Amino acid sequence: MRKKNKDKKTESVNKSSFAVIEAYNSIRTNLLFLLKQHSGNIVTISSPDISEGKSTTALNIAVSLSQLGNKILLIDADLRRPSIHKKTHLQNTVGLSDVLVGFAEFENAVNKISPTLDVLLSGSTPPNPSELLSNDSFAELLNLVSAKYDYVIVDTPPINVVSDALVVAPKTTGVVVVIREGVTSHEDFKSAIAGIEFADITLLGAVINDTDYAKAKYRSRYKNRYRYRYGYKYGSRYYAN
Repeated sequence: MRKKNKDKKTESVNKSSFAVIEAYNSIRTNLLFLLKQHSGNIVTISSPDISEGKSTTALNIAVSLSQLGNKILLIDADLRRPSIHKKTHLQNTVGLSDVLVGFAEFENAVNKISPTLDVLLSGSTPPNPSELLSNDSFAELLNLVSAKYDYVIVDTPPINVVSDALVVAPKTTGVVVVIREGVTSHEDFKSAIAGIEFADITLLGAVINDTDYAKAKYRSRYKNRYRYRYGYKYGSRYYAN
């Protein structure tokens, strides 16, 4: 009996992993199509509020893109509550903030995860994240990495919490908003979209995290405005969460 239960649990985990991987592969396909349409290769990832899975989504999109053989850079531009270093098990001793203030060179700060995936962590916590991200040094860095990599994924703080994402996104091709069923309210979602529209930022799409298509709550008047979405019941487990 125990063996049967164990086999069922293993089968459930395998199905879960397959569903999540396929979900990210679907996002990847649609994202590549949109980037081609907009003639760009830098994507901002954000969310309306905290605990909606934006950083895990950013990491998994970067991993999925790198599996096609593309040269990918993931930047942790959440200089307030960074988490990419925890998910990749790296030491966050030097990173984006150190490069922007001239304390480190990009080549010395970037981490190689695989032959096709590099990660630039957030680095030292600065006293003025928004100002740091709005200066010319960040724009110059994005120009540098845009030429060096096939695609660049930039993880940013939540839109409704601080202004950082709205500072970063205009320097990129566009933004993908991550929302979580049961966590993100309609009002928070609409507020984030309003901020994006007010800042005249290209909205590439919305990813609905931790959901089941049968229970999706965001198929309202917004459903035709976003180019892709995904849903699954198992939680984010494609990469380390």
